[in-house]
Amino acid sequence: MATDQPPAAETPTQQFAIQKIYLRDVSFENPNAPKVYAGSTWEPKMNLGIESSSRRLGEAQFEVVLKVTVEARIEESSAYLIEVHQAGVFAASGFSDADLGPLLGSVCPGILYPYAREEVTSLAAKGGFPQLLIEPINFDALYAQSRAQDPAATPADA
Repeated sequence: MATDQPPAAETPTQQFAIQKIYLRDVSFENPNAPKVYAGSTWEPKMNLGIESSSRRLGEAQFEVVLKVTVEARIEESSAYLIEVHQAGVFAASGFSDADLGPLLGSVCPGILYPYAREEVTSLAAKGGFPQLLIEPINFDALYAQSRAQDPAATPADA
């Protein structure tokens, strides 16, 4: 039985997949060892830096790199400096430019962050320092802040 209805308009479907998560670069510096261990109390000033970047690898494939930097300072001396570049390859299709920006600038870094946190914690412990617990990060807020500072940036530069 034939119908006189026109065919339904095809709507683009959004597809998102994690293709690979990997450690891209890592650095641990302990410039004042073994002197740094001689102090009786461990009360460092901690500085945490978070950056993310993305680049298009193919039509629907992107690399996102989350850079986490942690510096512990005692008085004016650096106790340690850790830098982790946690990366991932993500497939994303069917997203508008408006949706692609938050995906690459917030969702993907949020996926990578637990891996980076674990690596930072492990490096601090292997360096002979007390356990380091990094707080959770609100990547939606960080993304919104970065857009407010540079609204002309393209989604693949998120």
